[in-house]
Amino acid sequence: MNDLPRTDFSIKPTLVGRKVTLRPFLPDQDAPALRAILQDPEVGRLTGSDHGPVEPEPWNDAAEKQMRAWYGTRHEQSDRLDLAVVERASGVCVGEAVLNEWDGGNRSCSFRIALAPAGQDRGLGTEAVRLIVGYGFERLGLHRISLGVFAFNPRARRAYEKVGFVAEGVKRDALRYDGAWVDQITMSILGPEWERHRGRPAVAR
Repeated sequence: MNDLPRTDFSIKPTLVGRKVTLRPFLPDQDAPALRAILQDPEVGRLTGSDHGPVEPEPWNDAAEKQMRAWYGTRHEQSDRLDLAVVERASGVCVGEAVLNEWDGGNRSCSFRIALAPAGQDRGLGTEAVRLIVGYGFERLGLHRISLGVFAFNPRARRAYEKVGFVAEGVKRDALRYDGAWVDQITMSILGPEWERHRGRPAVAR
């Protein structure tokens, strides 16, 4: 894979799958889903943003302005790729998929995904992961993509394994949530692995 083009995160692609499309954010259009993600206590728990059960804070003009400013500048970032996850059947944004923490010398980066409740449990997330991970390897020339998933999120771990991510270690007691310590599992997928199974390891020859 040494003949792949130089990594260029400044290009913000549109990636089309069977169930979802990944595209640059349209803050005005995507605001309802993004707002739902930011206010969802379960998203806060699973991403480690919260340290115990919390009630969503009242949404106000300042929070709305900050959200729109953040997503409105994602297309300007040259060292990461943030894309909206859009359900094709409805045309509605249901989440985000991100390649970040780029390490150019090692051709690696991190990955994360967050879906609003409306986008969960229907296979949309799995397809979104395949689309952006495939882009990372096939178009950006990455060699390694990694992520962290907390031990109390086995559903996400299974979804990542479906795409070919492999558990490679445990960060013990990485998160304190509601008075208990929670491990974080580090998972990764490598370019040669993707080249072999294209995100479907169970059917790889």
